[in-house]
Order: sequence, then C-alpha cells, then structure tokens
Amino acid sequence: MVNRIQPGGRIDAHVDTEAHADYWQRHHIVLKSQPGVVFRDISPLLAGRLRDTILALDALFDAHEWAGIEAIVGVESRGFLLASALAFHRDRPLLLVRKPGKLPPPVEREAYDLEYGRDTLEMGTLLPPRRVLVVDDVIATGGTLGATCALCERAGHTVAGIAALIQLAALNDFRWKATAPRWLFR
Repeated sequence: MVNRIQPGGRIDAHVDTEAHADYWQRHHIVLKSQPGVVFRDISPLLAGRLRDTILALDALFDAHEWAGIEAIVGVESRGFLLASALAFHRDRPLLLVRKPGKLPPPVEREAYDLEYGRDTLEMGTLLPPRRVLVVDDVIATGGTLGATCALCERAGHTVAGIAALIQLAALNDFRWKATAPRWLFR
C-alpha cells in the first residue's frame, strides 16, 4: 500500500503495485558479505520526499492515538532518521535504542536473532516511563522490533504503537503482544 499526501495534508491511501515494484527494483543494494540478504536503499525517498514520508507515517495514527503517545523511540540507525523527524513534527521527546556501548549507563540490554545472525541492542533507563511509539525503517523478521519493545518495557515504558516504512510480509507476521505494526510499504 502506498499513502500519497494530497493538498492540505489529506492522505489518499491506495495500492500502487506498479510504482512500488518499480521503486524497489531500482533502489536496492545486495550486501555481498551476507549472501542472499537484500538491503533496501531508502535514501532516494528521504532525499526527495522526506516531508511527505513523515506526514504519511504520522497519518498511520489518528488524533486519539497520537494523544496517547508521549515519546518516539528510534531504532539504530535508519530508524533514527524517521523517528527524529516524526518526533520533531509531533513535538515529542526522542528516545534512542542503540548498539552496545553507545549509550551512557545505566542501560538495559537485549540480544535477538536477525535473518542473518545475532545482535544486541541497548536502551537507557534514566528517563521517566512514557507511552511510546517505536519507529524503524524495515520490519524483516521482527527480531529488532521485538528486542526494542522488550527494552522499552524493561525501561518502564509502555509500547503504544509501532511504525515502519517497509514491512517485508514474506519474512514475518510480527506483533508485540496485542500491538500490530503499521507501515507505508509492503
């Protein structure tokens, strides 16, 4: 599904499979050190349509849902780009989930499985508990988002929503408890 921004900020949601397929055929990178893993390049979208992209992510949640979101959580590293712009747009605090050793202590740590290995994430624990929206660029297996949601809860936060630019449905059916993620591209 592709969400298009119309004049006045109205979202016109419709399926545009031809444009979607064409975009991903033209903008992907195969990481040679990880055979069979395709990494999607979102930089043309961010360079040419960042404002529209953030408005479309914002429109995934209605006014009532936004009233219950107190902070935005960005997942390292491309999730930072989307989360920081969304936090600025909504005037909400930005919380970071990072790779080990990049945040000052105290932190919570969570190891998780990727489609091509294993990794670890950390989140600071000094901030007061909030209802958060977790934002990342891609939902592949759901491992990164699962670890992020677990970290949020261990740090005292409540996951109020999950948003991503891209959902790779063939690799997952990720949900965090009763919360289903929302995305712009599938």
